[in-house]
Amino acid sequence: QVQLVESGGGLVQPGGSLRLSCAASGSTFSIDAMGWFRQAPGKQRELVALFTSSGSIIYADSVKGRYTLSRDNAKSTVYLQMNSLKPEDTAVYYCYGNRRTIVYWGQGTQVTVSS
Repeated sequence: QVQLVESGGGLVQPGGSLRLSCAASGSTFSIDAMGWFRQAPGKQRELVALFTSSGSIIYADSVKGRYTLSRDNAKSTVYLQMNSLKPEDTAVYYCYGNRRTIVYWGQGTQVTVSS
């Protein structure tokens, strides 16, 4: 089993920055891919950024050049640095991990971009 715990959300003005953290615990050695999704009110959950099982990184087009995904393997933690935030980035951000067909989700952290 894997547990994912997010932190770092909050309220920020347009153009501002936030860093989200996701700490994994449990059988972390079994995780194939890990990253972030988000869900805005009335919309479907969408991929934001992901470390794939091969170690490459995928970004949604809407965040390329503004968001950076990184990780600290020693701490089993992934980070999402979000810069130049826009109101349309407002959403609940969920940490994601999977092992083959088993999917793990964090509880979500709210990010609100508003003046």
